[in-house]
Amino acid sequence: MSLREIESIKELKDCLQEQKELKKCVIQGLDLTSLTECLLQQDLSLTSFLGCKMEQALYEKAVLDKALVIPAIDSTPYVTCPAKLYRPEELFDNFDAKNPSSYLSTYDARVYDHWWQSGKAEPDSILETLARRLHDHGITDALYDLLNDDSSSKEVVAIMGGHGMSRDNGAYHKVAKLSRLLTQRGFFMASGGGPGAMEATHLGAWFASRDEIDLERAFTILSEFANFDAKQTGNWLAPAFRVRKEFPLEPGKEDKCASLGIPTWLYGHEPPNPFATHIAKYFANSIREEGLMTVATYGIVYSPGSAGTIQEIFQDACQNHYNTVGVVSPMIFLDKKYWTEKKPVYPILEQLAQGQDYAKYLFITDDIDEVVERLEEYRQERPKLDAQKEAAQAKRQEEWEARRKSQKS
Repeated sequence: MSLREIESIKELKDCLQEQKELKKCVIQGLDLTSLTECLLQQDLSLTSFLGCKMEQALYEKAVLDKALVIPAIDSTPYVTCPAKLYRPEELFDNFDAKNPSSYLSTYDARVYDHWWQSGKAEPDSILETLARRLHDHGITDALYDLLNDDSSSKEVVAIMGGHGMSRDNGAYHKVAKLSRLLTQRGFFMASGGGPGAMEATHLGAWFASRDEIDLERAFTILSEFANFDAKQTGNWLAPAFRVRKEFPLEPGKEDKCASLGIPTWLYGHEPPNPFATHIAKYFANSIREEGLMTVATYGIVYSPGSAGTIQEIFQDACQNHYNTVGVVSPMIFLDKKYWTEKKPVYPILEQLAQGQDYAKYLFITDDIDEVVERLEEYRQERPKLDAQKEAAQAKRQEEWEARRKSQKS
């Protein structure tokens, strides 16, 4: 059954004008109080209301019409059924770079404090568990709305690396410059959305429409507080907001500098970085990790990192090994010495990939231009891979239909 998702009051009014009814519509996260009288006149059967604010009369009408109603859970400081991804302006709503302690009054900090007070990763209330699941479901839906937007197909490349990577470190600068180059080539950059290599990823995308000399100026400003410290979160954020102020996204070029951060409140002591223009922040880290690996279908670049990055490497390898996403994509390692000597993961991966399709997509280098070249080569090959994927899916569908028919007979 095809459902129409309505995520703004304008969309709702347009729907009523076009269809004259709300059957098979899912209305998500809206304040409907201003439209009560209009909606009371509608047949609300086969309509779904997810996390909407509504007056009692409309609620009773929806229940009588046997609509699906999942109301917002008011005991949480976060929206239980978000219709859109977060923006930095929302998560850092009350932050003032001149007063670093103001971070504690931001939406991001308030939600993290609630997460901590309500049982951390193991909530002490079934309503809190439900609220978090509804929230993460809404974020996932919004994430795929962004990536599957018909007007701009996203070719997602992710960069992974350590959260402790210092802003004045050469590796941080290299990641930012690589991300800038890839964004300029039209790739949509993604990361785990936190500090370190993740911040460098979004910083590079932010400067995609500017000269590299501007990016160098940003490095200088950020180096004023180079190392992330959870006890001084506001002080770490302050120079980033100064960079945003000195180098705002230029009107008309916002989409060319867009990027996606996917952080989690499980690591809420690390705030999302403010250079990611779209932020899919989750409560469940397992969903966040798997999702990040899955959406990066045009490849993942691994800069130096520790346990978390190594975990992501083998998650990605598993997806490629068993082709669970439908296409096998590049795994590129940046810093030969690090990945062959200090953390010798690459030789193990080469051995694991022997005889597998993804063996040809493994690559290790110190040169960011070579990374760009490899990803461009994959981009050229991608139409053929997508055609093979569609053919394989069609064949599986035929086999399934044949099996169903034989069982019925």
